[in-house]
Amino acid sequence: MTEWYYNNRTHQVEEGRQSLASELDGPFASQEEAARAPEIIAERSRKWAEEDARNN
Repeated sequence: MTEWYYNNRTHQVEEGRQSLASELDGPFASQEEAARAPEIIAERSRKWAEEDARNN
């Protein structure tokens, strides 16, 4: 199965690991999902922050 990554330095989607791990978000199941990485990560961060706020 192909894994897709979002490169934070170049803002490009990569098929497989082509760059340094520190520059990558993923893996994602599809190219489309990897392209939405900044949006997905922001959404997850908001959810985690809300959960933390409820638990404290």
